[in-house]
Amino acid sequence: MTDLTRRDVLKFLAAAPLAEFAVSALDVERFSTMTRDALETLAERGQQYRPKHFSPAEWRTVRILVNMIIPRDERSGSATEAGVPEFMDFTLGDRESMRQWVHDGLAWLDADAQRRFSKPFADSTMTERKTILDDIAWPKRAAPELQPSVRFFTRFRDFTASGFWSSKMGVQDLGYIGNTVQVQWPGCPPAALRKLGVRYPSA
Repeated sequence: MTDLTRRDVLKFLAAAPLAEFAVSALDVERFSTMTRDALETLAERGQQYRPKHFSPAEWRTVRILVNMIIPRDERSGSATEAGVPEFMDFTLGDRESMRQWVHDGLAWLDADAQRRFSKPFADSTMTERKTILDDIAWPKRAAPELQPSVRFFTRFRDFTASGFWSSKMGVQDLGYIGNTVQVQWPGCPPAALRKLGVRYPSA
């Protein structure tokens, strides 16, 4: 977790389907749209978002955790700036079956922080938080007794990534330019063709 970047998160997602997350692409898009519309409306009114499915303590932890998974970098903003916590809250409102593992996992983070550092996860230092996450962020390295917490973090990371890369900021971060008219199509770049071992047929 110490050296995890948003590129690493993308590699995780490419390596394994989001079976643990269990929300379809269409639902992700729907929750993302709901999040964007709600935040834009609240911004126009000068109001703050009030979570419906997280306690104040959980909300604080969620905002810290998503930013540890996808922090601000030179390409774009952080997960909180993309509205990921709000996306999660909207999703949990529609997916009651997901609430238990989310609440249990957040409770475990606090319990482990209390055991190690005598304070909740959100009150721990960044180094202390990373120490906790290092034990559960890498499934193959984790101790057998930590597997339930590993599964929580895997699901939560996927949840975070789904919220981020379905947001306007996340789409821009990926460099996606779909639904854009291309005046000219120069074809696949030569370097990419060489890597794939293919070429265009001769005219």
